[in-house]
Amino acid sequence: MSKSISLSQPFLRLYVITFLFFSANPIINIVVPLRSEAEGASNAEIGMMMGAYMVTSMLCRPWAGGVVSRFGPLFVLRALLIANGVILLLYTIVGLEWYFAVRAMQGVMTALFSLALQMGLVDTLPENERSHGISLYLLAGMLPAVVGPLAALSIWNWGGMSAFTMTMIFIGIATGLIGYNVRLSPGVTKIQAEKQEGNMLAHLRQLWRNHAFFVCSVAMLIPSISFGAVVTFIVLYTKASGVGNPGLYLMLQAGVIVLSRYTLRKRVPSDGKWPDKLVAVLLLFVATGTLLLGLASNFGAVFMYAASMMLGVGMALLYPTLMTYLTFVLPTSSRNTLIGLFIAVSDFGVLIGNMVMGYVADQLSYTSMYFVCACLTVVAFIIVFVSGRRLVSTNHSYAVT
Repeated sequence: MSKSISLSQPFLRLYVITFLFFSANPIINIVVPLRSEAEGASNAEIGMMMGAYMVTSMLCRPWAGGVVSRFGPLFVLRALLIANGVILLLYTIVGLEWYFAVRAMQGVMTALFSLALQMGLVDTLPENERSHGISLYLLAGMLPAVVGPLAALSIWNWGGMSAFTMTMIFIGIATGLIGYNVRLSPGVTKIQAEKQEGNMLAHLRQLWRNHAFFVCSVAMLIPSISFGAVVTFIVLYTKASGVGNPGLYLMLQAGVIVLSRYTLRKRVPSDGKWPDKLVAVLLLFVATGTLLLGLASNFGAVFMYAASMMLGVGMALLYPTLMTYLTFVLPTSSRNTLIGLFIAVSDFGVLIGNMVMGYVADQLSYTSMYFVCACLTVVAFIIVFVSGRRLVSTNHSYAVT
């Protein structure tokens, strides 16, 4: 049996780069609030600093897709490796008043990096291994979230800003050295470039006509709201209810996501056909998980930890499934831009989970908030079930070259 191309040495190197690139985020997410609080920043100021990253990342996704289309994944990746090192260094030398700008710049870099890597994988891998490559990329990006928070606390407690500085310099240099000579699709042909250079607004207008994009966006947006609400408020929920351990919950959920993306990666379809049954099951997993989480305040920690596993499996496979399908069915001329917008939809869902669901919790309760999330996911299931029937019999018919 021949070895999978997505597991060959050049692609393993890409996954290592992804792990290193995203390994700075969980450390920064712990150290920046700790430093900010130590220097007298308010909760509102800390929230604005941390939120700047997600806002710019979300807004720049479609633009990032156009940049990758124009200059090619390899050129963009090399430029990003240099810029990433500079930004990580800025965290260690600038004052707190500059952190908002640095976080915003890091969000732009993340938008470009994720598009460059994912589109590079799509352009380089055979069609039947696209889903494997995307799943492994997402796995590599998720691993830092499992080990990063504990490492960050150890770094801060051990050496404060000095240890943080050494860690950021190491990550920046290691990512650059390993990634600069990586093998990746060098770019687009002249004909492809001419096709992809149109007005971005003209590309985005296709959204109203592209049924596949609409269905996938709904299937991704609403579960992302639930995921954002869970990650943001699980600590406060456990404190208010007195049930479960938030650290154990998050570790278990992240571990399930990592394990699922690796062991079940071959279950993600890579043939361009609409995976209606799989998407339906994954949405029900997310809905059931958030429902169990809401019930945990009355029925105990067992429900909470069961919820972490249900949500972990659902969110682990939903994104690579929808992403792989879109790489087949979106028009080639605007694929990168629309893929960027699709990722932005996912980010937007997390933002809604952070902000709007917090308001729901204030007005009702955390339990009610998770019930609302479960109901919304059931609505998404119904919309996808009804609207997705038009996609069941299609394979590559949406791909307009």
